[in-house]
Amino acid sequence: MKLHELRPNEGAKKKRKRIGRGNAAGQGRYGGRGIKGQGSRGGKPKSAGFEGGSVPLVRKLPFKRGFNNIFRIEHQEVRLDRLVALMDEGAVVTPSLMAERGLIRNAFVPVVILGNGESISKKLTVKAHRVTAGAKAKIEAAGGSVDIIPLRIKGIRATFRKHRKEELAKIYGEN
Repeated sequence: MKLHELRPNEGAKKKRKRIGRGNAAGQGRYGGRGIKGQGSRGGKPKSAGFEGGSVPLVRKLPFKRGFNNIFRIEHQEVRLDRLVALMDEGAVVTPSLMAERGLIRNAFVPVVILGNGESISKKLTVKAHRVTAGAKAKIEAAGGSVDIIPLRIKGIRATFRKHRKEELAKIYGEN
């Protein structure tokens, strides 16, 4: 067998349908486009989501559903009552310690401490990226202190989901 003797399998190749080549061909006269109207004319085809000239649904949605703020910084939330339950008296609470104890998933993503629960009894030194006013008052009333860890990257670069864990570790180091 030689290269010029090769043929495709029977039925593997099918002739294309030739549209608009006379009524006897099955797709003659208007060629499956109807008589008049936008779809019958030649030129640029209508794009997906085109709604006949009115404002498409895709363009209506931002007005109806809000928008995504690209500068938003997602914080991991830690409730004060859970924090006190898992920490020892006089502990220095850092994001890496919280991740170790299972309070947060990633030590390199910003942490916010929420002031849930009643007053606390343990004296803690809390280091976090954000602390609510209620949580700060409860920690300081128990004799502890609050240190705010500054965010070193800001703006659109601060969307932490775009950074790998190794990059965040370089930026923030050991918290």
